[in-house]
Amino acid sequence: MPGALQLPIVDLSSTDRFSTANSIRQACIDHGFFYLVNHGVDEELVKKVFEQSSNFFSLPIEDKMKLVQRNHRGYVTLYAGKLDFTSSSAKGDSREGFYIGPLADDLNQWPLEEDLPSWRSTMETYYEKVLSVGAELLSLIALSLRLDADFFEKLGALNDPLANMGLLYYPGGLDCSDEEIYGASAHSDFGMITLLATDGVPGLQICREKTEQPHVWEDVPSMSGAFIVNIGDVMERWTNCLFRSTVHRVLPPGQERYSVTIHPFMFTSIVITCVIISQVAFFANPNKDCIIECVESCCSESSPQRFPPIKYIDYMKERMRLSYGF
Repeated sequence: MPGALQLPIVDLSSTDRFSTANSIRQACIDHGFFYLVNHGVDEELVKKVFEQSSNFFSLPIEDKMKLVQRNHRGYVTLYAGKLDFTSSSAKGDSREGFYIGPLADDLNQWPLEEDLPSWRSTMETYYEKVLSVGAELLSLIALSLRLDADFFEKLGALNDPLANMGLLYYPGGLDCSDEEIYGASAHSDFGMITLLATDGVPGLQICREKTEQPHVWEDVPSMSGAFIVNIGDVMERWTNCLFRSTVHRVLPPGQERYSVTIHPFMFTSIVITCVIISQVAFFANPNKDCIIECVESCCSESSPQRFPPIKYIDYMKERMRLSYGF
């Protein structure tokens, strides 16, 4: 049985930015995960996003299929994807999804206002709020790496970021007796960072030592009003593996569960579970032309650069090829 893990706590409202940055640094070295409190995203807005996500996934399948995914935006059916590409399971993960990309490019699909009133405006407001939190957090991460606070901004990582918000829904009561199925199978996030908020129901597990077999899983309890933040693969690469990109998974829901996940530059998701789990995921990625290479403060004679420089878009293409055969 997995044990429960109490993560470090980081206060985004603290006026001592260097102390906050040092706390982030230690948390990212030790765990790759931490709690973020006083982040400024209104609790009522988060509740509204949960409600609107649930409203969409409660629609008849024929209505959801009218918005089936195009250009990586829109509705994705149950079992359509599997995060653990090494899994022997023939089925994908037990979740549905709805994805929203950058608001300015006119590629998003939206439910009709008469069908789901205020749905679009709620999601757009949340999207913008999460981007703002992510930008502030990344400035603190830059400080934690002994860099200027605007390092990622000057690098171009925040210019037209490929932010992608996903509403994820995990139905409960599925027959998984024939094989091992997860709500989200074991994976690390491809991007920079992820933020997750939950309603207190357990389900998230992490494995801190991803290279060791068998994996040892630890339950991550929620904290009221806090995001759970984790480091993604791009940040691990940028830091020459100083910061951990930690493997994690979501167990199939056994009771009602609500959570919100955000991946800033990579943002993540809101997860709503009711013998279903439903999530709203926010993935914010660097600009496609941003160069990912080891930052100077993470290289030394004793810790030489492990990865060659690469454009973010080329990095993602290679990751998608290796993971999914795209």
